[in-house]
Amino acid sequence: MAPRKKQDALLPSTDKELKDTLWKAADKLRGSMDASQYKDVVLGLVFLKYVSDAFTARASALTAELTEEGYDAEAIAETLEDRDEYTASNVFWVDEDARWPHLVQMAKVNDAKTIGQRLNEAMDLLMSDNPSLAGTLPRVFNNSSVDHRRLAELLDLLNSLRFSGQGASRARDLLGEVYEYFLAKFALSEGRRGGEFYTPASVVRTIVEVLQPREGRVYDPCCGSGGMFVQAEKFLAAHDDDPMKLSVYGQENVESTWRMAKMNLAIHGLNGNLGPRWGDTFSLDLHQGVQMDYVMANPPFNIKDWNRVESDSRWTYGVPPAKNANYAWLQHIISKLKPTGTAGVVMANGSMTSKSGGEGEIRAQLVENDLVSCMVALPEKLFRSTGIPVCIWFFAKDKSAGRGGSVDRRGEVLFIDARNLGHMVTRAERAFSDADIKQIADAYHLWRGMEVLDLGTKDATATESSSPAPESAEGTGTGTEPVETTFPDGAYRDIPGFCRSVSLAEIKEAGYALTPGRYVGMAEAEADDEPLDEKIARLTTQLREQFAESDRLQAVVREQLGRL
Repeated sequence: MAPRKKQDALLPSTDKELKDTLWKAADKLRGSMDASQYKDVVLGLVFLKYVSDAFTARASALTAELTEEGYDAEAIAETLEDRDEYTASNVFWVDEDARWPHLVQMAKVNDAKTIGQRLNEAMDLLMSDNPSLAGTLPRVFNNSSVDHRRLAELLDLLNSLRFSGQGASRARDLLGEVYEYFLAKFALSEGRRGGEFYTPASVVRTIVEVLQPREGRVYDPCCGSGGMFVQAEKFLAAHDDDPMKLSVYGQENVESTWRMAKMNLAIHGLNGNLGPRWGDTFSLDLHQGVQMDYVMANPPFNIKDWNRVESDSRWTYGVPPAKNANYAWLQHIISKLKPTGTAGVVMANGSMTSKSGGEGEIRAQLVENDLVSCMVALPEKLFRSTGIPVCIWFFAKDKSAGRGGSVDRRGEVLFIDARNLGHMVTRAERAFSDADIKQIADAYHLWRGMEVLDLGTKDATATESSSPAPESAEGTGTGTEPVETTFPDGAYRDIPGFCRSVSLAEIKEAGYALTPGRYVGMAEAEADDEPLDEKIARLTTQLREQFAESDRLQAVVREQLGRL
């Protein structure tokens, strides 16, 4: 048998190749498992790798500190087993039997315990030693449908990750990227159900870049796997701001998704309050009475079966219909905002014009109370999980000057038609480039008189030098082009076909329809100075030349057929 190569040789050189390699390795586990169980197994291992690496990094740093201070080996060993030395640095305590090197070693031992049993026990130890993880981690590793041989191989591959010379923060960032990459892959493989826990990154980034969450409380009432919070943290990090300035609040109704969100926040070093357990936001608001600075959400669209109570105090602007929860989500979100709070909410396009079940009257009240600050129409195919066209509602409790912007925009709404933006990353999926997101964000910021910043969250695919746009891509942007502003003079202006500031009176005249295309008009046609008679002559000549070429090619084909 040929000698086995070192596992390190399997690891590629770039982040993109690394994530692809890990996904292919993890995908071998699929076997007879259903998608949800498969997801729990893989994401649970990624989380376990992270907490163990963070623990080891803290232990190494602590050893170096104590050695420099002159402590002897016995004192150092005793201090290394002091849990407070880890928890004080926001690092989870990891029992020796739950540490990654130990588990990898035991995976190769042939005894009474399977690697699945050991992993379940490791999860139990983590949850018992760290109360914030109680009830969070998966315990599915010893199920009969799990291939233990492949499970051990995946442990071995993850074990070969090396971050020497790059620091613990780089390790955390990379594992965080792997986790997000896996979430996207799972969402893609699960189709429509994948939309329950994953919002496309470019949509999340658009909301974050428009709202610029810098300080205070950020909330998502249907937080899925926590992507809104992660992008908010990235925004602060990109602007060299302290992520601790944001307090994270969230709620999620699906147990497995709530667990994913808890792990996702932990991997990114975020201390989020997602409630003591999962739960329905309409039945029980786990953060009742807490007012938020920012709300960012992608609620499930058009829910027909939801827990509707007509007397609910959240229905300030009208009772939502029993067969559609869209306006229940919108009013719940508005009810959570501080007097200076802002929100960005992804909704189905029908929410902008629907009049069924009293929705038209509720929308009129939202407009008349000057709560709507901006409406953005999005292009098709941003969501692979649904073919429903979508938009983003932006709310602001106070649009006066000095309350989030230097320009008084009371009595106005900004409409942005972004349906022509984006590029195809596959034949079925579209994404926004950095330039697209900046175009939308700049329009809003200049309209409000806010500071125009460089993009604070970068698309991971845009930074992969080894990952060019697919050959099948359509459109112009690839996510790697220089990001330039659509407003070079630094002032807002209406741009036909893209954006327009509209008075509430005009919206009222339109029956309170909030579809951007209704207001922004058509893009200005490019100037054409060619005289009409010359253009007709030129085009006629081109057409005759094409006809002649067609005749020539037909003759060639007939000749070749005659030789058969």
